[in-house]
Amino acid sequence: MWVTDQGHRVQDLAAEDVSRGMAEGRYLLVDVREPNEVAVDAYPGAVVVPLSSFDPNAIPDPKGKQVVFACRSGKRSVTASLAAQAAGLPYDKHLAGGMLAWKGAGLPTNSPG
Repeated sequence: MWVTDQGHRVQDLAAEDVSRGMAEGRYLLVDVREPNEVAVDAYPGAVVVPLSSFDPNAIPDPKGKQVVFACRSGKRSVTASLAAQAAGLPYDKHLAGGMLAWKGAGLPTNSPG
């Protein structure tokens, strides 16, 4: 759990929990990595909203799901969550450890070829 001086919080979620939540329809995964990173390894079912041009309003309507941010290692996903909260959105979850944790847990990725 990350807490800022503005009172914003970011909850750490394990890769297995995020994967299960996506399968159960509870989570919408938002990958904030850059397109060149996503081209190498992508989270199955994630939407991509790169942090370099991050606009919280570009996140699709989660339709009742909880938004979970993800990146490579977990740093940019925290930044994205805090930016979304600063914009008034209730998106306070991220994939702790990012793609490194996802792959470390043996979860599948969409990779070219």
